[in-house]
Amino acid sequence: MKTKTLLFLLVMLSFTVFAQNKANPDEASVQKSLTYFFNSLKAKNTNQAVSSIDPKFFTVIPKEQLAQILEMTYNNPFVKVDILGMQPGKITTPELINGAYYSVADYTLKLKCNTGSLNDEMKKNIVQMMFSKYGKNNVKYVQADGSYLINAPMKACAISKDKKSWKLVFVEKEYQSKLSKILPKKVLDKI
Repeated sequence: MKTKTLLFLLVMLSFTVFAQNKANPDEASVQKSLTYFFNSLKAKNTNQAVSSIDPKFFTVIPKEQLAQILEMTYNNPFVKVDILGMQPGKITTPELINGAYYSVADYTLKLKCNTGSLNDEMKKNIVQMMFSKYGKNNVKYVQADGSYLINAPMKACAISKDKKSWKLVFVEKEYQSKLSKILPKKVLDKI
């Protein structure tokens, strides 16, 4: 009896998961683009990661400058930052505006930051920056190896002409004032 009940529950769960995936194939497509970007960063391939970004974003921050920022962040010998994972959140249904589809995606990056090679003053500054950017509740010190675990809640806007190939625009606080140049107001209102 337990076996039949368990089998029934597994079959129902499979149908539910399949139905959810069929209900919004665009969500899976946006998710795939986000995952590709973060897997590129996780593998320390910043050039591949930059190729995932919508070219319009480079009017906000030049491509070379963004590549340098990513390189300094994820390939820095003094402050070692590793992406442990990415947890997807809500992904809005794509909306057609002026010939392009826009979808806003929430996600949380799980990061590990090791500042062991820095002096105390620099460590203090880095920790204050992490608290400011991610919130004190999202930054935890790990005594065993002297590193910090960070839950970094973030947002991105995925843009596509065909709803198959998506490019990303990151909508972090420091860029929001300039995003009106590249994102429609209707999209900005969702951020």
